[in-house]
Amino acid sequence: MPAVSHVGVVGAGFAGAAAAILLAEGGVEVDLFDAKPEVSALGSGITIQGNACRILDQLGVWEQVQENSYPFDILGLRAPDPEGSVIAVIPDAKMGGEDYPATIGMYRPDLAAILVERAEKAGVRLHWGAKVDSLRQDETGVDLEWIEGATRRTGRFDLVIGADGLHSAVRELIGIDARPQQNGMGIWRAFVPRPEQVTHTDLVYGGPCYIAGYCPTGPDRMYAYLVEEAQDRTVLSPEEQLATMRTLAAGYHGPWDEVRASLGADSRINYTWFTRHLIDGPWNRGRVVVIGDAAHSCPPTMAQGAAMSLEDAVVLAEILLASEGLDSSVWAEFQDRRLPRLREVVDASSQLADWLIAHERDADVPGLMRRVAMTVSQPA
Repeated sequence: MPAVSHVGVVGAGFAGAAAAILLAEGGVEVDLFDAKPEVSALGSGITIQGNACRILDQLGVWEQVQENSYPFDILGLRAPDPEGSVIAVIPDAKMGGEDYPATIGMYRPDLAAILVERAEKAGVRLHWGAKVDSLRQDETGVDLEWIEGATRRTGRFDLVIGADGLHSAVRELIGIDARPQQNGMGIWRAFVPRPEQVTHTDLVYGGPCYIAGYCPTGPDRMYAYLVEEAQDRTVLSPEEQLATMRTLAAGYHGPWDEVRASLGADSRINYTWFTRHLIDGPWNRGRVVVIGDAAHSCPPTMAQGAAMSLEDAVVLAEILLASEGLDSSVWAEFQDRRLPRLREVVDASSQLADWLIAHERDADVPGLMRRVAMTVSQPA
């Protein structure tokens, strides 16, 4: 018998949906709550490394993901010169093994919808527009309260998993004082037509931004991004956002000339700040645990955010399904398997960002990335 028979998962993002799928497939009754009225995800695109692809296969969605993504095995570096000159094309590490591409690009809401649909097929009960605002626990379970529509509802669970993102309500409810800290970088993202010459990610370091890059997400589309010094961009109108991104993009050439010309009102432009945090200790308080962005975040300089969230779900579900009770040994094993790995990824991702901010030219970037790749290539 698994350690739990009825679990409430708060947050239908990557970590929450994955945990719900795996637990439901293991015979656990699962209710999945999300404050949004329907499945959605912020942003235009996402870069997914091979170790995350391996987990998506484990979740039973790899075929759908392949149909809705763009794979590639190389990384390009370009110069911030008038031609957008290619400096190097580098084979990318296959961190999921030879059965998976090194990297895929995907429209982020598509992946969110695929995971939620898979959760429904696994028997998970979905509660949209459900805002969790209270919980009480004792030695045998957790009483959860939420508002669904205009109705206040309650339920009792053996375990509650808080996978409700950076600004997690569950994390706050259980008194874990860990908040995402801004690292000084902000990123513009846009969803645009894919120029025919773009068949993989190219990165440009320097110019008006720290980084300019793009990632193909399908035969005709890709997302482009510009990483700048963090600023308060909330005051900008949609038209001003578009004008700002066009101005910054004017400093880059090659495929960026087409990207800049294609930016328009339908480009789904958004702007967010990079953050860093890691709960440096137990992620649970009694029978409530947080995972994914609720427990950790880091700049996307190594494109490991989604992978780390999915890994949290895999490891937690594996331990719960193999354990006979929800005791301290469960949480000790979970922390032993997650915290050192997350610390390495968060520290490395943050270090890369810090080097860019400091314009550090002598940093051992290849060595740092190689060390992390060797770690995450091993299943969590």
